[in-house]
Amino acid sequence: MVCDFRALNTYTLPDRYPILRIHETLTQLSKEKFITSMDALEGLHKNFLTPHSRRLLRINAHCGIYEYLRMPFGIKNAPSHYQRMMNTILPHELSEGWLIIYIDDIIIC
Repeated sequence: MVCDFRALNTYTLPDRYPILRIHETLTQLSKEKFITSMDALEGLHKNFLTPHSRRLLRINAHCGIYEYLRMPFGIKNAPSHYQRMMNTILPHELSEGWLIIYIDDIIIC
């Protein structure tokens, strides 16, 4: 099911967690001899929502009311939330400089 979350997003306080700038990432990658990339397939959809968030994301359809159990696409702070989660899971690898995480893309160099 596809939903338009623009109205909700206007009332959502922005999460200012930093996401890598693509230009800086490409500059860093241009210095590497070998790189490999992995995509965390549907990574956002792997995150469970809190009960409060589920209530905010309810869908009223002609056949009933539905709630997302996992993070849908289109939520304002989803990319920042996911970036924070990935950086929290792999802090040592990031600090060693051989791993780059851009939301759901993991780059090894």
